[in-house]
Amino acid sequence: MTTTHPPARTGAGRLLLIGGRVLDPASGVDDHLDVAIEDGTIVAVGTDAAGVFGRSAADDGASDDPDIEVVDCTGHWIAPGFIDVHTHLREPGGEAAEDIATGSAAGAAGGYTALCAMANTSPVCDSAAIAELVWRRGREVALVDVFPVGSITKGLEGRELTEIGQLNACAAEVDFFSDDGIPLADTLVMRRALQYAKAFGAVICNHSEDPDLTAGAQMNEGAVSSVLGLAGWPHEAEEVMIARDLILAGGIGARLHVPHVTTAGAVELIRLAKERGVRVTAEATPHHLLLTDDLVADYDAVMKVNPPVRTASDVEALREALIDGTLDAVATDHAPHAPEYKDQEWEHAPCGMLGLETAFAVVHTALVATGRMTPLQAIARFTTGPASVRNVGQHGAALVAGADANLVVLDPEARWTVDAHALHSRARNSPFDGRELTGRPVHTLLRGRFTLREGVVADAAVVA
Repeated sequence: MTTTHPPARTGAGRLLLIGGRVLDPASGVDDHLDVAIEDGTIVAVGTDAAGVFGRSAADDGASDDPDIEVVDCTGHWIAPGFIDVHTHLREPGGEAAEDIATGSAAGAAGGYTALCAMANTSPVCDSAAIAELVWRRGREVALVDVFPVGSITKGLEGRELTEIGQLNACAAEVDFFSDDGIPLADTLVMRRALQYAKAFGAVICNHSEDPDLTAGAQMNEGAVSSVLGLAGWPHEAEEVMIARDLILAGGIGARLHVPHVTTAGAVELIRLAKERGVRVTAEATPHHLLLTDDLVADYDAVMKVNPPVRTASDVEALREALIDGTLDAVATDHAPHAPEYKDQEWEHAPCGMLGLETAFAVVHTALVATGRMTPLQAIARFTTGPASVRNVGQHGAALVAGADANLVVLDPEARWTVDAHALHSRARNSPFDGRELTGRPVHTLLRGRFTLREGVVADAAVVA
């Protein structure tokens, strides 16, 4: 199905990005090239891109033509705008923690041009009316494109299937369904969901947790949980559910997406399923690629997340799987919570962490700056990988003439210390607060317009 999401606002005028390193996973390009943009569309990429505006490739600095803006990207990377297939914008119903405007601002600051808003809002996104509300609100804010996620079951109750066909046919064209943090434990309902979704070319994403194995669980089950006296969350709880869903999807020939993979055993299950031809994609979050369960020792509830942070060996397995492509995408699972809820005793605090503004820096710091992952590989996990999960229009597409100018310009050498109070999210629950990271977006462009410019997020009224 071809998306009919027309741009709410398009770029205007002429823009020339010069001197940058273009990293384009869709076309395999990794080279120092210029990018020419006109009216929100890429018109040329190459060493002679400036020629389309009557400039020489040797020209630099400001243009004498007031209709041409030249942006020097020397020392920076130019890449497709990032896509997050798993984020919580909380609107409608949870605006005390986040709304589409603040979440979109956080996304733009993190280099994102497309966010997939999860369905666990209030009311739940289980109808065309709610999906269209979320979609249209994203268009009004116009800092990122917002793609709603529909719930698998009505009210997230795990019993009656959502009208997948109606959601797929509405203006938002929903083709991705998840009950998010509530696992669909009923095997018969899950099988029917996969069958129904297959008929519409849609994807089912089930939270990977066997609730019978996690009753009362507070953190990863292991040596640390034993020392701290907290009820453990066994790795089998994730792996059993993934194994069941892979078997069902494989038998039906349906598309399955596995969210926030956290264990070495889960990685192996997904790897084997892909080798067998199961139509499965999978994601890892930045926090599961860096944080380990020993960080729970001070009982700071900012480290409480579902699924929990695991062991160092699990982190290493996730990193290897992201490098070799077993895990297709980096997804933030950006989960903002109002301070009065998160700043509680460990047992009572809700699960969830912020992720949009730190995602690239975490992956870059852990894997690219250390030489384990090439820049092109890393960018792929933020662009073409997520674009393979669901239909997000031209986001993640090749940077070629005629494509929408959805771009991010990155400074790979930028060293910065995360300040949770300086983030654009309405919430403050970042597990990376106070941590120094390397790599940061400088500019983000949505259809040729700056949503982030020199590190400053555009006001929605200015973007308009």
